[in-house]
Amino acid sequence: MVDKKLFFTAVAIMTLSILTAYSLTVYTTLFFKYDQFHFFIRQMLFAFAAILIMWGVSRLDPDRWGVKLGLGIFLFFFGLMLAMNFLPSSLVTAVGGAKRWIKFPFFSLAPVEFFKIGFVFFLAWSFSRKFQSQDPRGLWHEIKLITPYIFIFLVAALSIAIFQNDIGQVMVLGLTFAFMLVFAGRSMKLFFILISLAATLFVVFVSISDHRIARIKMWWASAQNYILSYLPGWMAQELKLDNAQESYQIMHSLNAIHNGGILGQGLGNGELKLGFLSEVHTDFVLSGFTEELGFLGLSILMGAYLFLLFRLFKAANHSADRTAYLFSLGIAMLIGFSLLINAYGISSIIPIKGIAVPMLSYGGSSMLATGLALGMVLMLTKKRSS
Repeated sequence: MVDKKLFFTAVAIMTLSILTAYSLTVYTTLFFKYDQFHFFIRQMLFAFAAILIMWGVSRLDPDRWGVKLGLGIFLFFFGLMLAMNFLPSSLVTAVGGAKRWIKFPFFSLAPVEFFKIGFVFFLAWSFSRKFQSQDPRGLWHEIKLITPYIFIFLVAALSIAIFQNDIGQVMVLGLTFAFMLVFAGRSMKLFFILISLAATLFVVFVSISDHRIARIKMWWASAQNYILSYLPGWMAQELKLDNAQESYQIMHSLNAIHNGGILGQGLGNGELKLGFLSEVHTDFVLSGFTEELGFLGLSILMGAYLFLLFRLFKAANHSADRTAYLFSLGIAMLIGFSLLINAYGISSIIPIKGIAVPMLSYGGSSMLATGLALGMVLMLTKKRSS
């Protein structure tokens, strides 16, 4: 039986995104001379399509369509994500030299959003077949078992981080990959080795990009006074950056959160969205949301996300199929890590990564991909264990 609570929780968050797409885009519509309902209508269409996809996929027979759909998404969007790096500019939307979207007449598609879903399904399907039980033959044997998966992940990571200049998505995929191995029964030693490898890759990707180094410095300029206050004086002096430029976005993001207070300024009454905080309807939607609806509104929203994650974990726990179990947990990891990375970024706990808030940030690809992912969870977990 389909988990109706999971379905309607997702619908509620998607519906809320339609309101934020209208409320937070006042300045953007004026600046670009769009109709005042431009973003509202588009987000409403995206949300409606995502809900239809979620509902339609949930009604499919998992025995007939589960593997076909999951592996089809993985193979198609993996190939598309690699191929788009070599497509002409007439077919691909590039921002700062990074090719992230494929152009359609009224819509741009980000293949990486759908690839993440396919990658999680591929891992779930393959792990359920390959890791039937705990293997006693040691760490080296485990490393040999997962080497093919690491190779696939590295190919995808290089494509996303270098060609698409999107290290945030690599972080989300890497963390999800590592945790899914733990859920599949691999050892904690292997988990910490993979986390160390991911941290090393992160340092490498940052060090080869002047843009990322500058972003790290701006984040440190905003956070250093608080962090260094806990360190010995000599160490704080060595780590302190003098005359470092603070991030304009982070400064106004924190101001928006502060202005929200407990009850907020009221829906539509936020001030930082009026040209001070750009991309407030996408990457900084939580900042604008908090300014208008306050800590109370944010708490209700976070409660909805926590309940959604709880239902995903519960669906996994009650599933009779190991692929469905691992896939449900993987989707929970994708949503949870995306939410955490965005929330930590807009509050200056970590550098900004440009990760959308699932189902809340404006954008079609993320919304449709999340609807597809949740629909597949609902489809695969219809069979419950006794």
